[in-house]
Amino acid sequence: MKRPIALGAVALGVVAAVLGTVVGTTGVLDGWPDLIGYSATLVVGRALLVFAVGALLYGSYRLAVGVLMRSANKRRAYNTRNLLRLVFGFVGTVATLAVLTENWLGLLFSLGVIGFAVTFALQQPLLSLIAWVYITVKQPYGVGDRVRIDDAKGDVIGVDFLVTTLWEINGELVTTNQPSGRVVTVPNSVVLSSNVVNFGGGGSPYVWNEIGIQVAYETDLDFAREVMAEEASDLLGDEMAAGIAAYREALAETPVELEVHDRPTVNVTQGESWVELRVRYLTHPRQGQRVKNRLYERILERFNDAPDRVAFPVSRSR
Repeated sequence: MKRPIALGAVALGVVAAVLGTVVGTTGVLDGWPDLIGYSATLVVGRALLVFAVGALLYGSYRLAVGVLMRSANKRRAYNTRNLLRLVFGFVGTVATLAVLTENWLGLLFSLGVIGFAVTFALQQPLLSLIAWVYITVKQPYGVGDRVRIDDAKGDVIGVDFLVTTLWEINGELVTTNQPSGRVVTVPNSVVLSSNVVNFGGGGSPYVWNEIGIQVAYETDLDFAREVMAEEASDLLGDEMAAGIAAYREALAETPVELEVHDRPTVNVTQGESWVELRVRYLTHPRQGQRVKNRLYERILERFNDAPDRVAFPVSRSR
């Protein structure tokens, strides 16, 4: 449906351009009365040319976007579409003003002078536009990523010229990594002056996560660590194996050298009246809370089934 509309717009633009040229050069409307204080030839001819510019650019833009949307890489298509919007908008503005004034050189000079003045008046929007270019080129994040920008955290649902739109997680309404239902807009300029955290944006969609459980000193630590690693491996299974492969592949593209274990590991931390066991595993950031809840339940169930080997601290301060 969109392709016929785009082709129709291009065809109308060509027809309008031809008619505008004919009206402006042949004088077929010389006998008509003036319109809004100007000759009919001038008003009708330039109106047709302005319409031709708009129709041709709109049709061309729709055709280009239609081709882009067929790409398997939706993020790249989205960024390219935004760039096309900027380019076509600029070309359309210049072409329209040029048709109305018939003075390309003077128009470009005027735009330069006006642009210099506008730079001082619109510093923040221009900074956001520059940041949009940076985001598009360097891609610290893209549509679909889970990020934290300054104090806003969420899933990116839009990166426009001036703002980035997030589907909020955490926030003031919830305390876990779940959507709150609110949409947050962040000026792109914030990206240039604040820390940006991309959860899973280092070339791999997986991140490391941990669960900590406090046990008493009387606990059989070897048994407890084995149970935690076993339950994590059983729950994550092939998903973690795929995540490890993707993580190693992404790591190989960097100068960083890290030891990456094939299965979950358990670290021990000594507390004042307890020992904290933390199981470390790899998971997708959007599944982090779900995996944590399920794994916590499974580990506690196994611990409760072995009261002679696992004891919990008596203090209520933990």
